[in-house]
Amino acid sequence: MALGLVVLPFALQAGGLTMTSAVDCVLLAMVGLGLNLLLGSTGLVSFGHAAWFGLGAYAVAIIQLRYFPGSVVLPLALSAALVLGASAVLGALILRRKGVYFSLLTLALSALAFTVAFRWTALTGGENGLGGVERRSVLGISLDNPWNFYVFVAVIALLVGMFMLRLTQSPFGKVLVAIRENQQRTGFIGFPIGRYKLAAFVISALVTGLAGGLSVLNHRIASAEMLSVPFSGELLAMVLIGGMRSFAGPLIGALFFLLFREYLSQYTENWLLFFGLVFVAFILLSPSGLVGIGARLLRWLRPEATVSAAMAARKTPATAQPFPSFLPGGGEAALVADNVSLHFGPFKAVSNVNLKVMPAGLHALIGPNGAGKTSLFNLLSGMFTPATGSIRLGDRVFGGNDPTAVCAAGISRSFQITNLFGGLSVRDNLRLAVMARDRHRFSMLRRADALEHTEAQTDELVRFLGVDGMEAAPAEDLSYGGQRLVDMGLALGSAPRILLLDEPLAGLAAAERERIGRLIRQLAQRIGVLLVEHDVDRVFELSDRITVMSMGTVLVEGPPAAVRTDQRVREIYIGSGTEALAQKVVPTRLGEDVCIAVAGIEAYYGKSHILSGIGFEARDGEVLAVLGRNGAGKSTLLKSLIGMARLGAGEVRIAGRTITAPVPEVMARLGIAFVPQGRRLFPGLTVRDNLMLGRLRRRGAGANAWTDDRIFTIFPQLRQRYDVNVELLSGGEQQMVAIARALAGHVKVLLLDEPFEGLSPAMTEEVFNAILRLKGEVTMLIVDHNLDLTLALADRAIVLDRGRVSHHGPALPLLKDLDFRREKLWI
Repeated sequence: MALGLVVLPFALQAGGLTMTSAVDCVLLAMVGLGLNLLLGSTGLVSFGHAAWFGLGAYAVAIIQLRYFPGSVVLPLALSAALVLGASAVLGALILRRKGVYFSLLTLALSALAFTVAFRWTALTGGENGLGGVERRSVLGISLDNPWNFYVFVAVIALLVGMFMLRLTQSPFGKVLVAIRENQQRTGFIGFPIGRYKLAAFVISALVTGLAGGLSVLNHRIASAEMLSVPFSGELLAMVLIGGMRSFAGPLIGALFFLLFREYLSQYTENWLLFFGLVFVAFILLSPSGLVGIGARLLRWLRPEATVSAAMAARKTPATAQPFPSFLPGGGEAALVADNVSLHFGPFKAVSNVNLKVMPAGLHALIGPNGAGKTSLFNLLSGMFTPATGSIRLGDRVFGGNDPTAVCAAGISRSFQITNLFGGLSVRDNLRLAVMARDRHRFSMLRRADALEHTEAQTDELVRFLGVDGMEAAPAEDLSYGGQRLVDMGLALGSAPRILLLDEPLAGLAAAERERIGRLIRQLAQRIGVLLVEHDVDRVFELSDRITVMSMGTVLVEGPPAAVRTDQRVREIYIGSGTEALAQKVVPTRLGEDVCIAVAGIEAYYGKSHILSGIGFEARDGEVLAVLGRNGAGKSTLLKSLIGMARLGAGEVRIAGRTITAPVPEVMARLGIAFVPQGRRLFPGLTVRDNLMLGRLRRRGAGANAWTDDRIFTIFPQLRQRYDVNVELLSGGEQQMVAIARALAGHVKVLLLDEPFEGLSPAMTEEVFNAILRLKGEVTMLIVDHNLDLTLALADRAIVLDRGRVSHHGPALPLLKDLDFRREKLWI
């Protein structure tokens, strides 16, 4: 930076530009560094950063002209104090909104500031601006000399640049990057996100305001254009063109912008039009800006660096080492949920649940889909606030909706879907979790890698997890098993007294399940572990105590042996079998043709391999029940057929076409309709509108067209509800609308995911009877945890176990013979 500041004025003058342009370039670079702290480091897009530039400029002009004529340092200092106070107050308000709302509020701030400056003539000079600003001398050195003034500005810019560089390498800067990468997880490992974002906002505004104050000394006039929205856009474009996630990017972008403006404006007053075209080109061709182009050239010249990183990412984790010294052990505080409930509107996800997790040992939480396990888990980890009851760890009671406080108290969690800081290295991920407990975690001047205790504890965690040798690899490049380990490591880095693990074995290969299972069992000897897991075989093998949930309440709690043999537990997993339902079975009159054929399906969520080698056929009008324990891949099978899950291999044959890469809109037009879990109706619209929208996506109905009158023969209640807002319907009626919307149009195959979930017994019967009336009319695949109802509707059943077909045959034996069903579905 120092070398660049020395060379810059000579280079620009050699190119025919002036010292004023050299100062402008330095000030734009300062603004770029300030804006990049929000945009590149924290991930906050400000469309109105010119407001702080203009505020700093006007403050210097007004203070000097009215109160301290001829002074330079005092107006700059008072201007900085004003920007500091204003940004702290406004930032606290603006940052209450996220995403596009934050960006629009900054845009409104810039527009409002411009309007005030342009119209408040008495204070700001209006459209004429405030002229007559002087820059006499500092410490006896005349700033009227262009070289002296450049040196004055360059020294300030160098100090600002040194601070910003150290800031990016400090614990504070590392947390800002974590917020950009994964804000939710940053809070769950113990960082108060709001404080970090506000501090970043204030620093960014302060640097920008300081540059604005120096700019008014450079040009000796403050104008409303300094506050304008177009100028904000230019600043944003400058950072993006340079490279927003690089420290050097804004500096390069500032030089590019100044040269582009100064040279092209000599030929056309429409230079901004061409700058806009260049900006669009960079967004489309090089989103990482000029720095990204340089990095690609460097990788082309030095490919070995990329190869070595890839090799590190493919390494298999080593054997786990002894416990990290920072993990607590032998505590007495238990995690207690006392009569807690959680409601989503009228739906009771958790109802009056009592749970106690001891300070050591493995406590498992199991139950079928929709039992309320994840909702209870989210309550315990601070994601939601309980509607009733309380949650406490020892003597400390938590109010909910504050995961940072929960983590700081000693409760940490992993996530069902790996929730990492994907763009950061494995070591950076683990160090963040450990650093959340360091007293220097807010430091802006220390280097993050100079925190001795954090580094030592990170080393211990790396060795314990067995990920040494792959520390430099980006977390997103690890194998799925490696990502699972790092996800667990993020929770362990908080040194929890109680560890909450959400399906840590999901999607893992057998060897990885075995290894991580041993690791969890080892942890449970030292700390309390609450495990939510669909692999009930492994749960009964590992657990000390098991709580079984059903319909939002605790059904059974006790040691594994007692839970395994409990009749109620068996019933919620495999049903009770009823002759009444068996008598309702209507043999389907099947067509001669195969309606849909599936062969060799391999399906993935990210790197998790969910389905393997799935194949079956269904004839016209046939109903297939897709069965299996939680996590077996049932819903994924439906989503893979409609194109919502990625296929690695395999094909789907329907309507005379063979599809190897299903896309939802294509599959819908071919005649596959999907009724998702949770219904997902179009809110705010009537039944009529929902049916109409369902029909719009499937044209050429032909013989299989479902008119509204035909739909009413299946769901007569919908005729009376035709013009009613769907949000006002009961749960059962909403489910009927969801099925009817899927039927509307040219439907050959109907995919039903949990059609009976959350319904009262009476509404369950009505929906069951409606689906029964559809038998023979359309081919159906049904996934539902109520096995009795599903098997009563089905002609054949497919049983999945860990993503593979373990049984394929008639549905009736599974409905009538509980021993046979237990053999195929229970542990």
